[in-house]
Amino acid sequence: MKKKIVTCILAGMLTVSSLAGCSSFDADDVVVTVGEQKITAEVANFYARYIQAQYETYYSAYLGDNMWDSEATKGKSYEESVKAAVLEDLEDMVLLEQHMGDYDVSLSDEEKQVIKDAAKDFGEKNPLEDKEKVSGSDQAVERVVTLMAVQMKMQEVIESTAETEVTDEEAAQKSMQYVNFTYKIKDDEGYYKDLTDKEKSEIKAKAEDFAKAVKEGKDFEACAKEQEMEVKDKTFDALSAVPSEELIEAADKLKEGEVTDVIETDYGCYVAKVTSLLDRGATDEKKESIVEDRKEELYLDTCKKLRDEAKIEVNDEVWDKISFKDIKVTLKDVEKDPYANDVKTDDVADAEEEAESGGEAE
Repeated sequence: MKKKIVTCILAGMLTVSSLAGCSSFDADDVVVTVGEQKITAEVANFYARYIQAQYETYYSAYLGDNMWDSEATKGKSYEESVKAAVLEDLEDMVLLEQHMGDYDVSLSDEEKQVIKDAAKDFGEKNPLEDKEKVSGSDQAVERVVTLMAVQMKMQEVIESTAETEVTDEEAAQKSMQYVNFTYKIKDDEGYYKDLTDKEKSEIKAKAEDFAKAVKEGKDFEACAKEQEMEVKDKTFDALSAVPSEELIEAADKLKEGEVTDVIETDYGCYVAKVTSLLDRGATDEKKESIVEDRKEELYLDTCKKLRDEAKIEVNDEVWDKISFKDIKVTLKDVEKDPYANDVKTDDVADAEEEAESGGEAE
């Protein structure tokens, strides 16, 4: 827990630069009242800037200089979307703090001291001018880190009550081998372009010959090697969408060892052979994923229930004065992407696989 608390603020060494005239507000102005507890503009602004810094540091390269005006969802900019999430986070954290007793959760003296030390460290490492722009007083920083620490402890306790029993039937993952006869080809500049209709007909005929051969008993991999095709392995269930929803639907109906017909899509043709109706490794991983989903759902449902039961009043006049477009905030001394050493997730692998075949991952 101590390590997690420190991590909350380790990335809090900020680089701040003004972009436009900042709207003024008093530190003690109230942004939102949760029950009888008030969240001041100082606290709300510091937490908002902490979140802003993460977006500015890790996503601005992808979203561009006008990232906060970019559309996040239909009719809502990134600034509106992130600020809404920040406000909900603050409300949740206060509510969780108010209900610590219900879950027998508390902060130890040691943890409280770690929070004080982290706030002091932040104060010493950031210039006064920068701290003033992000409301980074010792009091505000300590309050925000306290709320974050409480949230972490409460989330762990709430999630620990989630159901962890998952049957093979619930998590069952099948496996298959497949080849992709693509309708796209790279040009000299490395861009993909569509084949002509005649070329597509020839590709489809090649796929049909392949499917016929393996259905008649020829080894799948040997046949692919003869045609200089790459065999790919894939685990799946009925809800999978990669490499192709049409292929998944066809393969899901087959028994072990059976081969699909040629499955044609806008991007090419597929032929697959089901190799297992219960892939043990993938099924066990799916069980873990289901449990994590249950934990997350339980936590989010708990927070929603607390919000529904609480009286929450937002002072939009003050909250609207906090804008991500008036100052730029980034994290100092970021040496690398924080996810660079993560194991590649199934979603990322699926997206890359779909891109290679010319489709769009779900």
